[in-house]
Amino acid sequence: MSKLITVFGATGNQGGSVIRAIQADSALSKEFKIRGITRDPSKPAAKDLAAKGVEVVSADMSSASSLAAAIEGSHTVFLVTNFWESLSRDVEVSQGKAVADASKAAGVQHLIFSSLRNVTEMSKGRLTQLAHFDGKAEIEGYIRASGVPGSFVLAGFFISNTFEMLNKQGDTYTLAWPVDPHKAQIPVFDVGDDTGKFVVAAIKRGPSAERILAATEYYTPARLIAEFSEVTGHKAQAVQIPSDVFKSFLPPPVAEELNENILLLEDPGYYGGESLDASHALLDQKPTGWKEFVQRNKSKWP
Repeated sequence: MSKLITVFGATGNQGGSVIRAIQADSALSKEFKIRGITRDPSKPAAKDLAAKGVEVVSADMSSASSLAAAIEGSHTVFLVTNFWESLSRDVEVSQGKAVADASKAAGVQHLIFSSLRNVTEMSKGRLTQLAHFDGKAEIEGYIRASGVPGSFVLAGFFISNTFEMLNKQGDTYTLAWPVDPHKAQIPVFDVGDDTGKFVVAAIKRGPSAERILAATEYYTPARLIAEFSEVTGHKAQAVQIPSDVFKSFLPPPVAEELNENILLLEDPGYYGGESLDASHALLDQKPTGWKEFVQRNKSKWP
């Protein structure tokens, strides 16, 4: 009899990638039935999952009774929380804790959480506005203390963000960030293609205290731009601008959060300077490279 894996955010970037990766894996596709959790089972992406054999279930992450029904019978759960939906650390943390509680009550054998590091601690109090990092770190700590067997996969810097961050003026694309283009280190990560690769690795490894760092390679902004120009043929540059100027281009509610997200890349580092080698050693497939991503998406940069 197949085990049940329940995947939150089934129609989103991370959850969708996890479902595709499990279905494409010859061993896991036989071992697991997939239940996909989404808020709206009537939307096309949810219907597409159902057509591919996924049990699509609606659940409210803020409702204990809703979560109990969604997780019931699950051997494994993949949890991703969405800070950007509410822009509230408290809401995100309460939802993550509620899923952990429901997983414990249901006897879940493996809870895989899409986590991040506590930047306030890593930066020794210099960067204190990264709620979407610190909140996930708080959820991770709660899961670790709960007794539910867990794994923690830490998504790198979404390289799809470059669609918005690379701005064209005249014939030149510019990446204007408040960090030194030759010192900051970007852990490039193709969320849509590669989340599933790292989560499959977590499933096959089993619960562990060791975090899995989901990123392909560290890139400086200068190297990122040089290879972007090489692949596309476009003129491009990476420049450093003051934080106040960077924030002036952003919506006020998220300006400081996104500013500190970029400052983190230079000091103390997105993962605190940790090597990606141990995480890569767990993978069955190579993660997507930056040049490969740019080549595949050249039409996004006309």
